[in-house]
Amino acid sequence: MARVAPQSYPALTLSADLLARIHAIEIRTRRLTASLLGGEYRSVFRGAGIEFAEAREYVDGDDVRMIDWNVTARMGTPWVKQFVEERDLSVMCVVDRSASARVGTPERGRFGAAADLVALLAFAATQNGDRAGLLTFSDAPDVYLKPERGTRHALRLVRDVLAAEPDFGRRTKIADAVDYLGRVLRRRSVVFVISDFLDAGYEEALRGLARRHEVVALVLVDPVDGALPDMGMVAVADAETGERMWVDTGDARVRARYAEAAAARAEARRRAIASCGVEEITIPVTGDVIAPLAAYFRRRAQSR
Repeated sequence: MARVAPQSYPALTLSADLLARIHAIEIRTRRLTASLLGGEYRSVFRGAGIEFAEAREYVDGDDVRMIDWNVTARMGTPWVKQFVEERDLSVMCVVDRSASARVGTPERGRFGAAADLVALLAFAATQNGDRAGLLTFSDAPDVYLKPERGTRHALRLVRDVLAAEPDFGRRTKIADAVDYLGRVLRRRSVVFVISDFLDAGYEEALRGLARRHEVVALVLVDPVDGALPDMGMVAVADAETGERMWVDTGDARVRARYAEAAAARAEARRRAIASCGVEEITIPVTGDVIAPLAAYFRRRAQSR
């Protein structure tokens, strides 16, 4: 597979509507980053290690294991070593822009939820001095933006997600995106895979990535994924394969079979992701997409 050029979408134009959407997401997620994540992000995702900062005089309550005996011998009074966290962390957002991202509730959709999540993670990384990067994919990796620091770069990630509208006929191939990311990421990173995970055969690739990086699956779920609404006889098409058929959604038996098949798919997805050693966070696209992520950060922070 050819290497993807690390650049934004070439056809991207910053229309007034796109600028307004970027600004609205920036305002909303900056506030949420400060109020919901705050110190939890920093405590959950630590840097590569700690480094010595300085020595200072011992005070009551200091850990005696931190006494610097060389300095203590020279000064004649106890001194302790102080360390600071060495943060050189990269956060990668891997966003699915296959045709199935179009499916579901039109008011926001999976892609609107993905943009909010990318903004939240990018601004959290920026506020903590970490790098943030982006990879969009469908049936192949599309655009890769290497992790960098700064607010300007975080806004660029949001812009590129909003510009990467899903295309009909583009399938989901998580394995190809994950394999690509494994080749280009040189340092250990935190990788958030944002997708509906309507795919199969990605386990080996995801497991391999999780051995080298910390990987979290953010699964975008729409109400139509689990329950078929009663709309009478409707023509439906598979967004990725183009296959068309008529479905009698008014038939309770059809809706029941649909719900059973949906539950089976969801359970298979949960088993597949768990088998890779990856934590799954379900994100309802019609609700508060931030709350499940904030709950994950709190849970992780409390368990440390």
